[in-house]
Amino acid sequence: MKHFICLLFCLLITVSTHAQKRVAFIGASITEGARTTDPKKDSYPAQLGSLLGNEYEVLNFGIGSRTMLRKGDFPYWDTEQYRQALKSNPDIVFIDLGGNDAKLQNRIYLNEMKDDCIDMIRSFKNLPSDPRVILMLPFVSFEPDTTQIWDPVLIDRIIPRLQQAAYEENIEVLDMHSLLINRKDLMPDNIHPEDEGSAIIAKRLYEQVVLKRDKAFDILENIKEPYSISDFKGYICADFKVRGRECKVVKPKEAAPGKPWIWRTRFWAHEPQTDIALLERGYHLVYCDVAELMGNKEALSIWSDFYKLLTKAGLSKKSTMEGMSRGAMYSFCWAAANPDKVSCVYVDNPLLDCRYLADRDGDLGEMTRDFMAAYGLKTKDDIRNFKGSPTDKVKEIVKGKYPILILCADQDEAVSPTQTITFEDKIKALGGDITVMMKHGFKHHPHSFPNPSPIVDFVLKATYK
Repeated sequence: MKHFICLLFCLLITVSTHAQKRVAFIGASITEGARTTDPKKDSYPAQLGSLLGNEYEVLNFGIGSRTMLRKGDFPYWDTEQYRQALKSNPDIVFIDLGGNDAKLQNRIYLNEMKDDCIDMIRSFKNLPSDPRVILMLPFVSFEPDTTQIWDPVLIDRIIPRLQQAAYEENIEVLDMHSLLINRKDLMPDNIHPEDEGSAIIAKRLYEQVVLKRDKAFDILENIKEPYSISDFKGYICADFKVRGRECKVVKPKEAAPGKPWIWRTRFWAHEPQTDIALLERGYHLVYCDVAELMGNKEALSIWSDFYKLLTKAGLSKKSTMEGMSRGAMYSFCWAAANPDKVSCVYVDNPLLDCRYLADRDGDLGEMTRDFMAAYGLKTKDDIRNFKGSPTDKVKEIVKGKYPILILCADQDEAVSPTQTITFEDKIKALGGDITVMMKHGFKHHPHSFPNPSPIVDFVLKATYK
């Protein structure tokens, strides 16, 4: 009998230890599963539940047409679903509201969006279960009727306010807007994703739920330089100086294992969707402004001090280098000189051979003047004889054995695509690891992809290979 009681007690402990984590979804019709075949199994919360398995209980409190705004036409605040969600005392809460707030009748109240969002966040943060609260930015809308859920309103007036709320409350925020921006085919009514679209959403949320995180690490505790704090797309950004140069470090809500980071080498915050996606996944984002130095020895010396500061503060010894246009010059100059400090390189419509500057029509532009000053060049013939471009450093680059991703527009009017093609051939001839994604029909702008998933997948694979 004593043996039986002991066994029963052990079983009870085991059951208690493996109690289900409760995941609550707050949202409107997309959350509810409108336009899916069977919302009970095809809505994105239901599909997430299937991915998570028996260790999680997923509760869908979505109800159509509801707004984040208290003064909206159909406030979520007034629903029985909201009251039940609070009573469920969840461990994880996803808040997916804001789309319906873009309708014409609700726009007059958008100045109250941030405060209403903060109140919604706090109503869950203050529960006894102390849940992990994750704010989902609204999905893309392809609706042509400007009085309905109109995408420019989402982009310009709603998403920034939600990001500000996430920043002030220091909670996770997910860019769902870019996730289906290239998949209009999965939204038959221009608003609601069908089964496959919901599956893509569920997969992304699954990645976030199971993401391994270092809750104790805070890089700002280890940075000794005086800094100020600002908001970068919902994340804390520290601004400070190294050798008189403006520097930025954006920290994720919680760091990923190994403290990975992405180094934006030029054009801070331009087309930031890749940076945002990696911040969501626990990467740090950094920048040190050496713009006019074009990757010369002085630039690399300043960056060396910046790198030492970051790694001493706890970041990984290797970074992802990210460069758009002439930013490729900076990225590869660093990577060629520091092969053991690079996990991968991503460049976009890249400047890889500076000799082309000698043959540009018209007067010398600012970039050309900066380039000549940085390298002590006096004439166009000096430019033609220059041997310090990435295309001249292929041997050093290949020795680093880091993978390279290039996005190249085949109609780039600013930097000829032949630079990328020649560079690719040289890298491959020496056995280097390079992938070129050609953007057919595109010019120099826009950089990146509206949905950065291919870039993000490349970086993650390189980091955790």
